[in-house]
Amino acid sequence: MDNAPDKSVFTQVKILLDMIKIEHTVFALPFAFMGALLAARGLPSGRQGFFILIAMVGARSAAMAFNRLVDEPIDAANPRTRDRALPRGLISRRAAILFILGAAAVFFLAASQLNRLCLLLSPLALVWVLFYSYTKRFTSLSHLFLGGGLAIAPAAGWLAVRGDLTLTPLVLSAAVLFWVAGFDVLYSLQDDEFDRGMGLFSLPSRLGRVPAMRLALVFHLLAGGGFLLTGWLAGLGVIYFTAAACTALLLVAEHRLISPTDLSRLNHAFFTVNGLVGILLGAATLFSLWP
Repeated sequence: MDNAPDKSVFTQVKILLDMIKIEHTVFALPFAFMGALLAARGLPSGRQGFFILIAMVGARSAAMAFNRLVDEPIDAANPRTRDRALPRGLISRRAAILFILGAAAVFFLAASQLNRLCLLLSPLALVWVLFYSYTKRFTSLSHLFLGGGLAIAPAAGWLAVRGDLTLTPLVLSAAVLFWVAGFDVLYSLQDDEFDRGMGLFSLPSRLGRVPAMRLALVFHLLAGGGFLLTGWLAGLGVIYFTAAACTALLLVAEHRLISPTDLSRLNHAFFTVNGLVGILLGAATLFSLWP
């Protein structure tokens, strides 16, 4: 373990934000705003947009910090993750717990400023995204649980604007679920041997790399179909469908970047490609509904 952690507030906050990879909020945030855009048939109000942003950042921050806290013993044993902040002692467990509580409070406050239904459902949403951290201990379907956590985003964005749910946001949520599950299966390839040795559950550790990658491709095909069906249900035009086609090409490229014996380009496949998916579809939805 390293020396005692730096006690300055600025340093602690910087370490916490790095620990939860705050920049990866880009994966879920565009889909929350897609849900809001589709519900409003254009731009939601500035107030709605602001509190959707705050709610998303709060929920994701709480979930990621909780995951790091719960997984600290596992991370410490894994050569790939042993340099994370908690295993190294750069941040204390107490600081992580306080951060989780603060982020959860921000999430609930933001939900309360949207509408009553958002507030009532916010504890269920938070429980789901926190519960995901335990799923790798008992089910190989943990990837789908993670996908379900991010799939809350478009439905929540829709709820924030309209206060109800219809088929369109549910289809979009299903597409997000399979998109996330697919790339999480690919990301977990790098830990398949470690997971197997630790008795942890993931599709690569249980099925092997080749079958798991095939299943990830099936997930991504379902996601691509879901994104196209969303555009059809919402009556979106050529801009959106062009973006959806480009998304399908990106997902195919993601699978072409790696192989069962070569994961050297996995980070490009995971971070670059999947970051582009959300931004591309979100921007296309915005321009399709531009007044």
